[in-house]
Amino acid sequence: MPIVNIQLIEGRTAEQKETLIKNVTDACVESVDCTPESVRILLSDVEVQDFGVAGESVAKRRADKSS
Repeated sequence: MPIVNIQLIEGRTAEQKETLIKNVTDACVESVDCTPESVRILLSDVEVQDFGVAGESVAKRRADKSS
């Protein structure tokens, strides 16, 4: 049973998440020869202030970019 844990920066739509779940499930079925029913996908939204890149939170990077 493949279990896939994906962390995303918040802001994706429910439709985007459904598409991601479908595509990752399909990739698991093709790659490891399992059934779609055996695939488990866990999505976690990470708030922009809780995710950092190059020493800054994504929230700060976005704020600086829009200035």
